Amino acid sequence: MRVVFMGTPDFSVPVLEALARAHEVVAVYSQPPRPAGRGKKDRPSPVQQKAEALGIETRTPLNFKSAETREAFAALNADIAVVVAYGLILPQAVLDAPARGCLNIHASLLPRWRGAAPIHRAIMAGDTETGICIMQMEAGLDTGPVLLREATPIGATETTGALHDRLSAMGAKLILDTLAQIDALTPEAQPEAGVTYASKIDKAEARIDWTRPAPELVRHINGLSPFPGAWCEINDERVKLLQAALGQGQGTPGAVLDGFTIACGTGSLEILQAQRPGKRAMAVKDSLHGREMPARLD
Repeated sequence: MRVVFMGTPDFSVPVLEALARAHEVVAVYSQPPRPAGRGKKDRPSPVQQKAEALGIETRTPLNFKSAETREAFAALNADIAVVVAYGLILPQAVLDAPARGCLNIHASLLPRWRGAAPIHRAIMAGDTETGICIMQMEAGLDTGPVLLREATPIGATETTGALHDRLSAMGAKLILDTLAQIDALTPEAQPEAGVTYASKIDKAEARIDWTRPAPELVRHINGLSPFPGAWCEINDERVKLLQAALGQGQGTPGAVLDGFTIACGTGSLEILQAQRPGKRAMAVKDSLHGREMPARLD
């Protein structure tokens, strides 16, 4: 097939690689380069970098408001467009341009977790499973009919980062399966019951409130890892806690019970991975090695 690929972050890269091996990717669309790093120089997105390495024409429009941009997209004469974490709203003229329309790879079991942060929200809500849906795109936010879906369990201490990588690989495989049998697939409308929205993660959510129950805080820490990273203050440093599990014992919320076990509103949790300012993430025994834990965390 003649495929247009539209994506931006790391999550989208394995999908682009898979499509490039199996089909003719006639163009890649990605969000424009953004300032990044210490020098704040414009840096191409991970998808743009990969597309250029593969020798595929890459386009980075700010939006699709101009007739010229829409006409340039239509002129590609694509059989289908595959969209995954692109980050721009596609007008109806773009959705209708490819002969078979546009397919979206969405990292949830729709209609649960439509929207911007389905992986984070699934973990934070305590979902025991999630998955990938291949959806026909329409004007609504993740409302289109689903062609294929695949579920996967969420581990008790699995972080958003780990689940992100698993779902990205699943999406790459499932889109190839979809394209291989597309003529035999029947789109299934999403049920109205069970709709939830995965709102964008706000950094203001990241500070840890030790008065919350331990199971909630474990999900909170794992769901916000690696970005933006749930945090608390330890010896006047803002330390990110990047993985946690339920602990043994209980006490006053925030009290350090034993090593890296912290009392919560009910129960306790054990910190497994942490990151001090300016340092890399590592196992908590290495991250906080040689630093005496206070009696209580704020």
